[in-house]
Amino acid sequence: MAGWRDSASQDVQDDLDGLLNKTLPFAEQMLRESGEFYPFAASVALDGHVSMIMAGTEDEEVPSIAGSMVSVLVAGLQSQKDSLRATAVVANMRFNNSDAARVDLEHRGGHVLVVLLPYKKKRFGRSIEFGQLAANAGAPKIWT
Repeated sequence: MAGWRDSASQDVQDDLDGLLNKTLPFAEQMLRESGEFYPFAASVALDGHVSMIMAGTEDEEVPSIAGSMVSVLVAGLQSQKDSLRATAVVANMRFNNSDAARVDLEHRGGHVLVVLLPYKKKRFGRSIEFGQLAANAGAPKIWT
C-alpha cells in the first residue's frame, strides 16, 4: 500500500485510512457474531462527517441478493458523490480458495483501492481466523 501513499495527500490518506478503520472492524465483528455479514458502505462527507450505510431487504435471502445489494449501495453513493469526499463498499467474496471481506475504497481525488481480508471459519465453534490484509489498486465506481 506504500505506492498509493506516495501520490496521495495526507487528507486523502486520512480519509481512506479512516474508512478502512471504521468498516473492517465492523465486518470482523459481524463475522464473529453471525458468521457472515450483509454488504454495507461508509462515506466521508465534504464536512468530514462519516456515515455507515446499510442496504437491506425483507423479502430475499442474502446469498441471492448480495450482488444486487452492492449495486444498490454503489448507486446510492454515486447519487451523492457531489457531497462526498470518500467512500467504502464492503462485501464478502471468494479469494484464493478462501472467504474474504472486500473493501472497495475510493476518494474523489482519484485514489481507488481494493483491500482484502481473508478469513476462515473454524470447524468447531464460531470463531473466525483472519489472514493477512492485502491491498491493490482498483477501478473507480463512484467518481467515474
